[in-house]
Amino acid sequence: MKAMLLAAGLGTRLRPLTETTPKSLLPISGRPILAWNLLLLKHHGITEVIINLHHKGEQVVEALGDGSRYGMRIAYSHEPSLLGTGGGIKQAAPYLKDGPFLILNGDTLSECDLTALIAAHRDAHHTDGAPATLAVREDADAARWGAITLDAQSRILQIKGEPPIARSPGALREPFMFAGIHVLEPAVLDAIPPGPGSIIDVYISLLRQGRPLHGYRMSGYWSDIGTPKRYADAQRDAAEGRVRPAALSIS
Repeated sequence: MKAMLLAAGLGTRLRPLTETTPKSLLPISGRPILAWNLLLLKHHGITEVIINLHHKGEQVVEALGDGSRYGMRIAYSHEPSLLGTGGGIKQAAPYLKDGPFLILNGDTLSECDLTALIAAHRDAHHTDGAPATLAVREDADAARWGAITLDAQSRILQIKGEPPIARSPGALREPFMFAGIHVLEPAVLDAIPPGPGSIIDVYISLLRQGRPLHGYRMSGYWSDIGTPKRYADAQRDAAEGRVRPAALSIS
C-alpha cells in the first residue's frame, strides 16, 4: 500500500518559527515531524510515499531526499498554489490510483496502529463497500475539531453535523474527532472535484449520497502540532518518553 503525507500548509499559527522552516520540518527530539511519520509508516510496512509541498518545499526535498535513508521511496507533489487536502490528494492521483492508499497529516505526531486501521478498512470495504475509513479518537473538544458521529457498527453518520440525521435513542455513540489519518479507495479520487478544496467536504458529499464511510477508533498518543502550545507540549511529551519514534534504529 502507498501513502501520502500532507505537508503543504503554511503553518501560520506557528510563526515566526515557520517563516524560515516549513512546519513539517520542525524538530521533535531532534527529528523533523515528517520523519516521525515516515518511521510510523515504515514500522507498519509502508515504504512508498508521496509528500505534497508548497511553503519552503525545497527544504523538505533537501532534508528527506528520495527516502533511501529510511529504506523508503519518496516522491513529491509540488503545489505552486495551495490546493487544500482534497485538491492535494487529487493532484497526486496518478501516484495513488493503483489501489487503496493511506493519507496522514504531515504535521501530527501519532502512535496510531496503521496495520489495524488498514485491516478495519478492508473489512468495511468488503462487507459494506466503504470507499474510505477514517481514524477517529475521543476528545473532550471534539466539537471544536469537527465532531464525527458513529453508529454501533462504526459507520460514520455525520461529520460536523452533516448530513442531518434522525436521532434514535441509544443508537449513536458519543462524538469523536477525525485524527487526520484515513484509508481511501481509488474511487474517492474520482469524487474529488478539480481545484482547491477539502477532503472533508468530499466525505460529507459522499454521506449525503448514502455512501457508507466507516470510522476506526484509534488509541495511543496523538497530537496536532498546530499552535506554539501544542508544539511545546509535543516536545515535552517526546522528551519524557510519552511518545517514541516507531523505529528507533533509524537515525
